Amino acid sequence: MNIEISPPTIDDAAYLVHRQWMMQALELAQAAGEAGEVPVGAVIVDVAGNAIAQGQNRKERDFDPTAHAEIIAIRAASKILQKRHLNQCTLYVTLEPCPMCAGAIAHARLDKLVYGVDDPKTGAIRTVVNIPDSPCSNHRLSVIGGILESACRHQLQSWFAQKR
Repeated sequence: MNIEISPPTIDDAAYLVHRQWMMQALELAQAAGEAGEVPVGAVIVDVAGNAIAQGQNRKERDFDPTAHAEIIAIRAASKILQKRHLNQCTLYVTLEPCPMCAGAIAHARLDKLVYGVDDPKTGAIRTVVNIPDSPCSNHRLSVIGGILESACRHQLQSWFAQKR
């Protein structure tokens, strides 16, 4: 897996593109937080650079433990593209995916994952476990972490501070 830890390790043009899509994911996360959900947002972009699907956490609203932002976005992209393999797509998400979402990302065969902030409790990309590089994964995933990390962290910390 190709993990790039900080924005300076990628070229300026790529960083600007990643930043643009992460800003959209942050807006989705904000809407989720305002609706009482943990503020996580996700955007899937196709090979041509077009946003084709998005998601935000909906577990509470839908009474569905699988309604994570990433799962919702993957389901929508698969329906739009009429295929289950999203191998030329990039997923942008504000928080490092959990084990369920990491498994779905591998099964969807997404080309790249770009996320904002590590999840020290359930992160399954590199923080707690590494599902993409695990022997159980049949897919190699390019990963870039830390895009708009401070903004993503602040959004989550602020939401949890208000809940306590």
